Amino acid sequence: MIAYAHSRNSAGQRQELAQHLEAVAELAAEFCSSFGARQVGYLLGQWHDLGKFHPDFQRYLLAAEAGTRLPHGPDHKAAGAHLAAQSLGMLAMIVQGHHGGLASLADFKSWVRDPGKRAAITTALQVARQVYPHLEPAGSISLPAHALRDPLAAEFLLRLLFSALVDADYLDTERHFAASTAAQRGARVSLEQMWACFQQDQAAISGHRQDTVSQVRHAIYSACLQAAQCPSGLFRLTVPTGGGKTRSALAFALQHALLHGQQRIIVAIPFISITEQTADVYRRIFELLPVLLEHHSGAIRPAEEATAPEATWAQLAAENWDAPLIVTTTVQLFESLFANGPARMRKLHRLAHSVIILDEAQTLPPHRLTPILDALRQLCAHYGTTVVLSTATQPAFEAIPAFAGIDATEIVPQPQVYFEQLKRVEYEWHTDPPLTWSQVAARMAAEPQALAILNTKADTLALLDALAECGVEDAFHLSTLLCGKHRRKVIAQVRQRLAEGRPCHLVSTQVVEAGVDLDFPLVLRALGPLDAIIQAAGRCNREGKLSVGRVIVFQPEGGGLPPGAYRVGTAVAKSLLGGGDLDLHAAHTARLYFEQLFRTLDTDSDGIQRLRCSFDYPEVARQFRMIEQDTESVVVRYGTEEQQRNLEAILDQLRAHSPQARFLLRQLQPYLVGLYRRKADEYRRQGLIAPIAPGLSEWLGDYHPVRGLVGEDLRPDDLVV
Repeated sequence: MIAYAHSRNSAGQRQELAQHLEAVAELAAEFCSSFGARQVGYLLGQWHDLGKFHPDFQRYLLAAEAGTRLPHGPDHKAAGAHLAAQSLGMLAMIVQGHHGGLASLADFKSWVRDPGKRAAITTALQVARQVYPHLEPAGSISLPAHALRDPLAAEFLLRLLFSALVDADYLDTERHFAASTAAQRGARVSLEQMWACFQQDQAAISGHRQDTVSQVRHAIYSACLQAAQCPSGLFRLTVPTGGGKTRSALAFALQHALLHGQQRIIVAIPFISITEQTADVYRRIFELLPVLLEHHSGAIRPAEEATAPEATWAQLAAENWDAPLIVTTTVQLFESLFANGPARMRKLHRLAHSVIILDEAQTLPPHRLTPILDALRQLCAHYGTTVVLSTATQPAFEAIPAFAGIDATEIVPQPQVYFEQLKRVEYEWHTDPPLTWSQVAARMAAEPQALAILNTKADTLALLDALAECGVEDAFHLSTLLCGKHRRKVIAQVRQRLAEGRPCHLVSTQVVEAGVDLDFPLVLRALGPLDAIIQAAGRCNREGKLSVGRVIVFQPEGGGLPPGAYRVGTAVAKSLLGGGDLDLHAAHTARLYFEQLFRTLDTDSDGIQRLRCSFDYPEVARQFRMIEQDTESVVVRYGTEEQQRNLEAILDQLRAHSPQARFLLRQLQPYLVGLYRRKADEYRRQGLIAPIAPGLSEWLGDYHPVRGLVGEDLRPDDLVV
């Protein structure tokens, strides 16, 4: 008999099952060969759909094609999973989960032993052997040795094998049903071409000027090129703020990948504002070359570009990260890494033999550090991946047992030299006695340009009130009370005012702190975690245009603190301050702070590692969240009249249950504001929030042009960052 994998495509052709199995097997083997599991990848591909050989499944497939409804037929994953269980043990979970997601090991064992499946499995395998007389491998199956010794290594290997199979299956199915779409996939520009383009762009700016900042940036760039020759593994890029690490890190990654045969560069960044800023830098470097995939919730192209070829390529590349340069968020990276569903995990095998740059590495959530660092260790040790921890405030991750004994190569030797050369600010301490908001406002109002970074949104609103009382009516505000589109506009307005030397007073939460290119002569920072204070200073005299900038660290009277690690970090900073004046220009100060912080915190607060050791993939996915906030998003009405009309049109389509809901929801991302569910429920009872679609609501209250979404009844604990 001829068995089919898929029904007719637009050309009227069915895909034969044997053809599909062989194509998926070859693709999966290719993907797995980069981490020493080619044979396993091939077998998983060959076995994944064996259940479709069952005559009942074939009848169901052909009837469905003809428009006739029949029972679905036997589970088409069971036969292959049964065969895999005999030869590959628990790796058979990959076959079982390749459509619905990875199950727990306990649930898989119950599933595969179900006596109700035995007859269908036997029939499917009997038919399959007419095509494949020798379905079982003749000899022993080779598995990477490290996965046989360590359950965490085995759990991680299973994730990448699953990714390889899922991607191979999706790609071959797409070739059958949408050949023209499949033809648009893949990298069209080599890393060699990217390096040539980068060199040409860098040559126009590097090493020409004699000022201190330019000379330091050139020295750091040269150090990155030198370090690129080192073997792959774990690296630290410790660069003072304003030291040009965005470009230098890319230079290292390109050269390193070319020298070591790595295939792509992944830049993961904590905040969308910095992600967009970094993507813009790289986009200018490579101009129209189709190399950059910007993958995060805010990466939406204007409507007029939606059908452009580069937009189609980016949309396809986002599914499996088949691109030479990816700029994403740490949330996207790590929540995908610890997911259990096929759509999110499809891209994971691309992490092997890549260069991963973790920008602002100090912002990784402390309560998730143990599983995160273990995953990074696995990638460096066994998958040919290079990981770069890039920041001005380098965390002492080696103080965490999961990372103990892992040697990291310093890309910039003796970075303290550059911290001294780029010493552009002086710190002033006003922590005892505390300052009132009126006193803070008076200090800001006394200067034409000043930035205040506070710990909570409630504090930003209080300072805005105090500034108004001081006569500063046009203060700017940045926090997550503003939707993303609003925040981007504020940042652009602030940059323009600073560049033109016009008065500019900005009140912000930590959203502006790490990596955002702003340059104020005066920065006031509410007492918080030590790394946050140092990062805040990076927004002061950033370009070195002044002889020295001023950073005032103060204790706000009545100010709030976010709970958890942020509050603990503030307490650690206070204790270090109690021991005398701290030299915040010294790199070892941050290390001392992080050592104390990591000894205080539980870096695996939800027992992710224990769950991983028991191979409970669904529970790991449920528990692993980079941001632990019980929030929901509401759509706010912001923008020009035309933009708001477009917004209303999108909302109307969603209310009408448009089949394009997924695309429409992505278009709404720039207009979302997050609220704690407790507060959202209260607003819902007041009639200020109305449902639009499952999981999405609209804000019916006011949206202030400066303060954003602020209800009159909000209390400070409703507004904690």
